[in-house]
Amino acid sequence: MAVTTEISALADAPEQDVLALNNAHAAELSWLEPDDLRHLIGEAFYAETVGGCDAFLIAFDQDADYASPNFQWFRTRYPRFVYVDRVVVSPAARGRGLARTLYRDLFERAEAAGHTIVTCEVNAEPPNPASDAFHAALGFSVVGTAAIHDGKKTVRYFARDL
Repeated sequence: MAVTTEISALADAPEQDVLALNNAHAAELSWLEPDDLRHLIGEAFYAETVGGCDAFLIAFDQDADYASPNFQWFRTRYPRFVYVDRVVVSPAARGRGLARTLYRDLFERAEAAGHTIVTCEVNAEPPNPASDAFHAALGFSVVGTAAIHDGKKTVRYFARDL
């Protein structure tokens, strides 16, 4: 079965499908309830899906109302940025370039909006080697680290110039 690479608004995807995909990867992303998802989409600079709901990416700019400690880390260090909060691809659609498609689109939109940097974080503990390799291949580099959630999780912060 062919997977489409057509990008569409995440808000138009079936909410239960988005929540199921997100929450199946809650260890890497964080669990979302329906109200949480709606808030994220409402605050997002970028909230898009590809392949129906085979993959999605949610990102914020510096003006978002978002309490995440990772987002706040960037907010205290960069006056203007786009922060990738979560990107996920369903297991059945992996290896088809969907995350790259979403990132390319995000980079284009961020640059068109006058941004010069895109940021994200990747778990160091628990480790996420696939995400490390993916972001390195896209040109992200480490700009910091932090222990969050009372030291239960350690993250590395990444940035990529546009």
